[in-house]
Amino acid sequence: MKLGDLILKIFTLLVFALMYGPIVMMLAFSFNDSNVIGAWRGFTLHWYYELFSSVDIWNAFRNSVLVALVTAMASIVLGTLTALAMVRYSFKGKNVLDGLLYVPIIIPEITEALTLLLFYLWIGWGLQMGFATVAIGHIAFSVAFVFVIVRARMAGFDRSVEEAAKTLGANEIQTFFRITLPILLPGIVAAGLLAFTLSFDDFYKSVFTTGPAFDLLPLKIFSMASRGGVRPELNALATIALMISMGFALLYQWISKK
Repeated sequence: MKLGDLILKIFTLLVFALMYGPIVMMLAFSFNDSNVIGAWRGFTLHWYYELFSSVDIWNAFRNSVLVALVTAMASIVLGTLTALAMVRYSFKGKNVLDGLLYVPIIIPEITEALTLLLFYLWIGWGLQMGFATVAIGHIAFSVAFVFVIVRARMAGFDRSVEEAAKTLGANEIQTFFRITLPILLPGIVAAGLLAFTLSFDDFYKSVFTTGPAFDLLPLKIFSMASRGGVRPELNALATIALMISMGFALLYQWISKK
């Protein structure tokens, strides 16, 4: 083995250790039978039992799932229709709109979150922020990702299949639901899973667009860490959130490959 190859492999292993080492430690210590982080005293599920008995945490988890579901469904509809319009039709200002659709992906997330907060304050929603304001903020961010994925799916779309359906007597609506939508469905489902994951994990837009009466899981994790440091039940909570996000991310990759 050449020296250069050996150095590259060692460097790669160090990068992966730096990225995933803390995650592995968090997973391990969520089962640690000790209040002291860093001192292993045996295996236990006590912290998970304590976690599941907390009403506040379950409320935050439920709110995060509901917001993520609404975000995914709305982003799928808006992103798919936008992709169809951008690919199939020509209209005035199309190039400008095409560029604007990439802005949520390019600009820093904290900047977008701050602009959402300023917008809500400007229209008088400052005292009413909750489910609706968080969902709107997440949808505004996730639509761009759905648009990019569905548009890429349409890149190799064979229009002759639609033309054949119309020749056989199908109208525009029948052609869309029986031909176009099934062909685009793998990309749409993958985009929806990505939108759900992005919304479920989002912290910046959540903290800038929610009110004191509406808690979300990322905010709950941050609140617990800032009040009492890294506690075993916090490791358990972060582990559950991580498993959910990784599950949807892996499902997204599998559907994308299919």
